[in-house]
This record gives sequence, C-alpha cells and structure tokens, in this order.
Amino acid sequence: RVIRLYRQKYPDFGPKLANEKLLEIDRIKIGDQTLRNWLMEDGAWQIIHKKRKHRQWRERMHHFGQMVQLDGSHHDWLEGRGPKCVLMGYIDDATNIIYVRFYGHEGTFPAMDGFKRYITRYGIPHSVYLDKHSTYRSTAKRTIEDELNNTDHLSQFERALKELGVEVIHANSPEAKGRIERLFETLQDRLVKEMRLRKVKTIKEANILLGWYLPGFNKRFSLPALKKGDLHRRLPSNIELDKILCKRYEHALRNDSTVVHKQRLYQILDRINAKRATVEERISGRMLITYKGKALKYKVIAQRPEKEEKPKYIFTMVRKECHKPPMDHPLKGPMFKARYRHNSQYSQKEKGAQKEKGLLLKPDTSKCVKTGHF
Repeated sequence: RVIRLYRQKYPDFGPKLANEKLLEIDRIKIGDQTLRNWLMEDGAWQIIHKKRKHRQWRERMHHFGQMVQLDGSHHDWLEGRGPKCVLMGYIDDATNIIYVRFYGHEGTFPAMDGFKRYITRYGIPHSVYLDKHSTYRSTAKRTIEDELNNTDHLSQFERALKELGVEVIHANSPEAKGRIERLFETLQDRLVKEMRLRKVKTIKEANILLGWYLPGFNKRFSLPALKKGDLHRRLPSNIELDKILCKRYEHALRNDSTVVHKQRLYQILDRINAKRATVEERISGRMLITYKGKALKYKVIAQRPEKEEKPKYIFTMVRKECHKPPMDHPLKGPMFKARYRHNSQYSQKEKGAQKEKGLLLKPDTSKCVKTGHF
C-alpha cells in the first residue's frame, strides 16, 4: 500500500519528504530508513551521490539579527500552473530563520516591500548581505567630483537602508552567499512539491500558503545562535517606514511651479519659494511631491501646452550690380573714350564668330610710331 501511494502521489519525492507527507496527509507512520529501504528494494528510488562544490568555510555570525542575507530566486515555482514569479528570500546568518515572499519580478519595490515585512516581523537588522544586482547596487559611474569627495552613487534600496542605519555588504560572488543559495535549493525541492499538492496556481495563493508554511519550516531547520541576544532594532515610533522605503527623485522646479517627472508634467498648487522639489513613489503606488519633508498639493497636466512657433528668418544673398558711371563722367578722359570706341566697333555676333575661328581680337598697331625706351 505504501509503495502504491508513493508511486501515485509522491513519485519524485525523496524518502524523508515522502514520509512526512504520508504521516501528514495519509496518516501512515513509518520510519524514514524503513521507507528508504522499501523504495530501494522496489526500485522506486535510488541514491544519487552529488558532487559537492569546493567552498571556503566562514564562521556564522554570533547573534540573531547581526546579518541577514537577501536575494531573489528565479525558478518555475508554480510548474506552469500560473505566471512566472520570483521568490524574495531573507535568511538570518546566525540562526537560519527565514522569511520569503513571492513577487512578479525582482526589483526595487519587491525588495523594499519584502524588507518592510521583515522589519515588521523581526525588527531592523544590523547589516544586510547582498549581491551586485542593479537593484541593490547603483551602476552609475563615479565622476571626478565624486572621487574628490569620496562619495558613491547609491541605488534606491541602498539609500533606504542607509537611512535606516543598516550596513550594506556586497558579495563578490554567488558562492559567498552560500547560505541563501542553499536555502533556495531546498525550497525549490520542498516548497514546489508542497504547492503542487495544494494545487496553488497564483502568486496570491502562494503567499497565503507561505503564511502557514514558514513557521513549520523555521521550527524544523533553524539553529540556536552562538550567543544570546537579539541585535534587531525596533522601529522608532517617529519614523514613517513608507517615507523611507520608497523611490525618491529630485527635480528642478520651473518658474511656473511645474515639475517634469518621467515625461509627465505636474502643476504644484501650493505657493513655495524653492528651486527643487522631491518626487516620492511609494510601494502602494501612491506618488507624492514634497519640499523639506512636507507634502505639496499638485495636479497632473494631461497635455503640455504647445510652444508658440517663432517666425523663421530666411537670409538670402542679393548680389548688387556694379555701378557704371556714364560716358560723360568728368573722370573719363580721352584714353577711356578711345578704348570704348575701339571695343564698341565690334558687335557681339562678330566677336562670337571670331572666337569660333580662333582669331584674337587685337587692335591694329602697324601705323603706330614707336617712342620711348624699347
């Protein structure tokens, strides 16, 4: 009966996980090793020796909340029954206590929303261990001014963690975050099969399942910290978490009290004397325009007013004809008049005919008397 149930309901489950589900769902209690032996004798399961990758050992942190590893896992979590999704995971380095949640993508808002939920449950950790994904680290290059001032560009998520007083540590390789990588391997085996048994098809259903699944997972796989004491800090009552965990942009304020944000124009209705304003995009989808922490009233200008076209000036070059003085001009002496009479005795037609014949138009100098120095 047990072998038949295994082949029908749990064909790709390991003996240990299958034994848990036989007890939980089918109310059949047997030992793990007994089930393993039965499956091996029947040929339904065989031992697969995995080659372990070489990794450098690192001592765990001593206190709960001293460091939290954060990452996102891209996997076919719903096995084609629903949309693609990403599992954002948080694991405490000292105790292996985890918090995970499904999102549609790995980005700034999913990271902020997951971190907000983690803070609400456990508190603000001392440090966060991240990879170099563009969500967690800015890709902007440092300018000469940044190098002189010894400043770095921060991503929106980094900026929020800095305001909360959380130290950000970036890993140089995926192997450096081995604890959360191994967590994802475990969840890709156990959680995927759990959602298959529960026939989960949507991200919403998956997150509802996690509310029931995580307490049992943490109870089974967590460890006691090396030293007593919780380093999580409680959120002060005067800090508004939504105001910190948001996307923040600074824009120039125009003379007509308008701000351009993501190619849209916003008219500020409050009277302020400022050159810049801050646009905040909240996790909930709400957008605020603030100045010195105070929210301003605004409205969206659906259509930007068209600019009046300035008259186009076309410059053209006008070539003026040279002024020809009349023949009776006092400066025109006998020499000019004689040359004019000589050139005017040939008509244009005669000149054209002589040019075609190759004749040179030269005055007759045979009757001229040579005088002067030759």
